[in-house]
Amino acid sequence: MGMKNLSLQHIADAAHGRFVGLAHQKDVEVSAIETDSRKVPKGGLFVAIKGERVDGHQFIDQTIESGALAVMTEEDLGPRPFPYILVHSTLQAMKDVAEFYLQQLHIPVVGIVGSVGKTSTKEMTYSVLSRKYQTLKTEGNFNNELGLPITIFRLRSNHELAVLEMGISNFGEMHRLAKVARPNTVIMTNIGCCHLENLIDRDGILKAKSEVFDFIQPDAHIIINGDDDKLATITDVKGIKPITFGLTPQCDFYATALQSRGLKGTSCLFHTPAGEFSAVVGMPGKHMVYNALAGAAAGWVYGLSIEQIKAGIEANGTLAGRFHIIDTPRCTIIDDCYNANPVSMKASLEVLQDGIGRKVAILGDMGELGENEKALHAEVGKFAAGLNIDAVYCAGRLTEALAREIATADTSIDVQHFSTRDALIEALPHIIHEGDTILVKASHFMQFSRIVELLKNN
Repeated sequence: MGMKNLSLQHIADAAHGRFVGLAHQKDVEVSAIETDSRKVPKGGLFVAIKGERVDGHQFIDQTIESGALAVMTEEDLGPRPFPYILVHSTLQAMKDVAEFYLQQLHIPVVGIVGSVGKTSTKEMTYSVLSRKYQTLKTEGNFNNELGLPITIFRLRSNHELAVLEMGISNFGEMHRLAKVARPNTVIMTNIGCCHLENLIDRDGILKAKSEVFDFIQPDAHIIINGDDDKLATITDVKGIKPITFGLTPQCDFYATALQSRGLKGTSCLFHTPAGEFSAVVGMPGKHMVYNALAGAAAGWVYGLSIEQIKAGIEANGTLAGRFHIIDTPRCTIIDDCYNANPVSMKASLEVLQDGIGRKVAILGDMGELGENEKALHAEVGKFAAGLNIDAVYCAGRLTEALAREIATADTSIDVQHFSTRDALIEALPHIIHEGDTILVKASHFMQFSRIVELLKNN
């Protein structure tokens, strides 16, 4: 399927560039627009971007040989046997062409804005809206001035909605993103303390995020977290009254009767202008309930039924999809013992906090960390000491530094270190209690799967 109205001439016009090639090639529509030379399909346009590490201009000939139709370039290539579009800045051209392309498609855009939680709110909103519409979402965190156009270029005529994440770190950026996306609906998750080096304080962050309103559609909907003190100050935007969500009954969409189901998430009662329903939000943590409320509000705006909204919330993945969770008659095991690095170990320890009963981490060495390996293990220990967990039992040469950090911290966590995995195994019957939730995590070479097997069978 071609890209609607994206002929080489239209692209050149939208990009304020110059088409170089034969006259009959001007009206050919491109099949795709790609900045990664390895991904340009037959009939696609390759956009050469000068990155920090790699300059895309060096792959121009290669992409043509692989079947690309044409190239967008900042360098005058002289006479060539293929058409190209010469522009002053390929990065700016990406934004200009994405803006033009969205206007050809007439697909409503839901823009997700906020300090934290943008990605999980995007996933939840997508899950709800895709109950009724053919929806495209931002993949990963392609949410900046290059990522947003790349995402928009994945849209095709069969899509009915786009859920686009919009991330910034400075003033002016959101203004530029909003000019491209021109959202029909804006969801604002919260105003936190990230990017303070550029935006000074939370008022600065609110001001920078609010640039999104510069280019909203006249009949736009604005959905904001009504429990956020800064966002609550937005009471009118160009005559539009925001729709609010939160855990307080003053909000248009709110949740009550929250009941933690531990790692299985939270069950709650959702109150909406269209009625009430109960649902299980499948990921633990109160912040996931906020994301579900935002998704419910978006669903309501786009005419979904209560049943569709509930189905969308409950379809949005569970922790079990990310971890291997094993329920035994004695305990709950989070089996995460096939790889480990400091980032994933911290994330898994955070998840453990939502367990039911005693929260126990059984940790082993992390491999391939280089010369800073001890310091990196210590850093995880320091992080663990600040969490709401009950016990950390470690095995291996490197986790000694991790255990020492917890032991010296002012915490009530029971910490024990064993020199080998087998020594830890021997102690298992004495250190594990009925009703525990147990995280088992280490690099594969530690072979902690043996620990999981023993816990499962006891």
